[in-house]
Amino acid sequence: MKAHINYLILLLFIATGLIGCQVEDPELGPAPSGEQVKFSASPSSENANIITFRNESGAVNRAVWDLGNGQTGAGDQITGTFPLSGDYVVKLTIYTSGGSASSTQTINIAQTRPEMLDRPDYNFLTGGGSNVPGKTWVIDKEASGHLGVGPAEKSVPEWYTAAPNEKKDLGFYDDEMTFTLSNNLAYTYVNNGDTFANGANAAGINGGGPGDDRPVAYAPPAGMKWSITEEGGKQFLSISGGGFIAYYTGMSKYEILALSDTELYLKAADKANPANAWYLKLVPKGYTRPIVEKPLKTANLLDKFDGTGAIAWRADAIVFKPNFDNPFPQGLHKDAKVAYYERLEGEANQYGNLQTTLDYRIDLSTRNKFKMKVFFPGGNEYPAVKQQVAVKLQNSLAGGNAWQTQTEIVKQVSQLNQWVELEFDFSSISSTIIYDQIVIQPGGEGHQTPGIFYLGLFELQ
Repeated sequence: MKAHINYLILLLFIATGLIGCQVEDPELGPAPSGEQVKFSASPSSENANIITFRNESGAVNRAVWDLGNGQTGAGDQITGTFPLSGDYVVKLTIYTSGGSASSTQTINIAQTRPEMLDRPDYNFLTGGGSNVPGKTWVIDKEASGHLGVGPAEKSVPEWYTAAPNEKKDLGFYDDEMTFTLSNNLAYTYVNNGDTFANGANAAGINGGGPGDDRPVAYAPPAGMKWSITEEGGKQFLSISGGGFIAYYTGMSKYEILALSDTELYLKAADKANPANAWYLKLVPKGYTRPIVEKPLKTANLLDKFDGTGAIAWRADAIVFKPNFDNPFPQGLHKDAKVAYYERLEGEANQYGNLQTTLDYRIDLSTRNKFKMKVFFPGGNEYPAVKQQVAVKLQNSLAGGNAWQTQTEIVKQVSQLNQWVELEFDFSSISSTIIYDQIVIQPGGEGHQTPGIFYLGLFELQ
C-alpha cells in the first residue's frame, strides 16, 4: 500500500514538473542516472537531414524528446527533420518508477537542403524563401472564434468562442508573431509589453496565481525557433525555448487545423487543465478580409434541435447542447429532443448568444415571420434574468460591427415551466436585403446573471 501511495506522489511530481529528484524509498526502485540514458541517431539513407532517434535505455515508463529544432515528442522512437545546417542539441529524458534522468547529444547537420524548405506549409507560414524578413501573423480579432475552448478530445471549440473584438484592451490583439525561413527557422514574438494569459496557467510567465484570464507584463525571449512535424496523421507547429503564440496556456506545441496564405488556425493544450483545448485564429498582419457578395435567396429555415436540422449554429459565450432530452414533453412541444441553452455568469459572457451565418442573404419579401418554441424554467433568477427572447438579423460582412446593422425583435415569455410559442414578425423590413446572420438570445443581455433555457423549434415560415 505504501509503495502504491508513493508511486502516486511521484506521478504528481511528474505532472507538475517537479521531476528529476532522487527518490529514496527503495520500494520505488533506484532513480536513474544520466549514464543510463542512451539513444541512437540514424540518418535516412535517402536524406541525411532526416534522422530517426531511438531510446536505447531499456524499459522505461516514458521517454520524452527535445530535438533542439523546436520539435518535441514522446515515445521510444521519433523522427526529426533538420533542413538547415548546424549543430542541434538533442535531449532525451526517461522516467522510471524511481525518478527521471536526461542525456544529450549534439547532432551536426552538414548542409542545408533548400528543397526541404520549399513546401506549401512552410511557404504559407513564412512567405517563402524570397521573403527574408519573414511573415508576421496577428490574432484575427474581427472573426468569431478567434479564441475558443472545448474538450481536448474534440477538434471544435464546443464550450466557448470569442465574439469579434471581445478581448480588446487585454494585451491580445497587438501581439505580432513572425516566422522566417532564414536564420534557421527563427520565430519572433512581439507582445508590446503584455501577454494575454490563461488564468490557470498565468504563473508560468510570472503572472500570479489561478484566477481570471488577464494581461501579464512579460518579455518574450530571443532566439526562438519553429518547426512543423507530422504525428499520427496530424501536423503540429512547435516553438522552442518555451515560446508560444499570443495566448499563454503553458504549452509550446499547437495542432495545425488550417494553414493557408491568409489563415492559421491552431489548437493548443492546456497545461493546468488537460481536459481543455484552446483554439486560435490568426491572419497575416495588414490583411483585409475580402467582401464576399452573397446571393439573395428565399429558402426553408427549420431546426427542431433534435440533430436533424440543417442550420449550422455557433455558440458565442454560452453553453449550447442540441439533441438534449426534453425536460417537459407536454403541452405545445412533446418532442423527445430539444436544445439546452445556458447563459454563463460573468462580465465576459453578458452578451452571449446563439447565431448562424448563412451563405446567402435572406429574402424577406415573401417570408418574414420566424416561429420559435421556448421553455423557461422557474428556477432562473428572475427578474435579473429577463423573461424574454430576442431574435436579431445582422449583416455579417460588417465583421465586428455586425451588431450595428441589426434589426431586433424582442418577445416576452409570460409563462414559466411550460412550452411557449413566439412569433417574430419582420414584415416591416421586408424590402431589406442585407441580412445573412441570425442571432437568438434568451434571457436578455447586458447583465451577468446565469440562466438555463430550452429551445424546441426555430422556423422561418
